Amino acid sequence: MTAHRSTLRRAAAVTAAATAALVLAACGSSDTGTSNSGKTSPPASAPASTGAHNAADVSFATQMIQHHRQAIAMADLAGTRAAGSDVKTLAAKIKNAQDPEITTMSGWLTTWGEKVPSDMGSMDHGMDHGNASSMPGMMTTQQMDELKNASGKAFDTAFLTMMVGHHQGAIEMAKKEQSKGAYGPAKTLADDVITAQSAEITQMNKMLGTS
Repeated sequence: MTAHRSTLRRAAAVTAAATAALVLAACGSSDTGTSNSGKTSPPASAPASTGAHNAADVSFATQMIQHHRQAIAMADLAGTRAAGSDVKTLAAKIKNAQDPEITTMSGWLTTWGEKVPSDMGSMDHGMDHGNASSMPGMMTTQQMDELKNASGKAFDTAFLTMMVGHHQGAIEMAKKEQSKGAYGPAKTLADDVITAQSAEITQMNKMLGTS
């Protein structure tokens, strides 16, 4: 009986030791897990990398703001000068799409510490105004004056013809941003511009009877 009790005590001691070892191992595993979790989490620089931008992004936002402003100025004329309700509807669609994009791009420039281009008066904001000359699809002051002075069906034809060229320029700028830009949201907006304005070009060509 004494030998049997001794054996039981030894077995209990072994069990206790094993249990203690398991507890220590579990604690060590928990600590290691925390450490490994820290190693596998995104580095501190990841958010900055995600929001990184380059000179192409700044150029895209700066120029597209001015490009959009002119498109909106053209669209605003349609309300009182266009003859066709389809032209007025398209003009309103263009304005409603591009106005919020101007706000978005202005926010990017402000966040980046860059200057938001001033609105020099959209009706005079043509290719013969400084850096606007580098923007494809921009109308000259003379073209904008001709559109302003047109009305009825003559306005509709001029508006659609000019806006096709204007959209083609915006698409060219957006494709440049896609290939050279670094800022994710700007590249996404560029993709949106290409998709939306390509569809509108097709629509306008049909309205003009050229497709």
